[in-house]
Amino acid sequence: MEFGWWQKDEEGKKHQVFVEVFGKNITWAKKYGHNTSWDPFAPTDADWDKLISEAERRVPRRLFSQKQFEFILSQRPK
Repeated sequence: MEFGWWQKDEEGKKHQVFVEVFGKNITWAKKYGHNTSWDPFAPTDADWDKLISEAERRVPRRLFSQKQFEFILSQRPK
């Protein structure tokens, strides 16, 4: 399952965030603009909050299983 959204960094520059949940792996990447490549990055607490809220919205519509949602919750650093 793929998730994506736009956000601004601490310098005020807008970038796209891409998260892929596949099996037991969660891959985080970001890029600035269309002509740049995806760069891996370490997510912040706000990024995890956004991912969890996006996944939570998909569970009732059966686009994302409860088991996958619980996996995301278990992977969030405490």
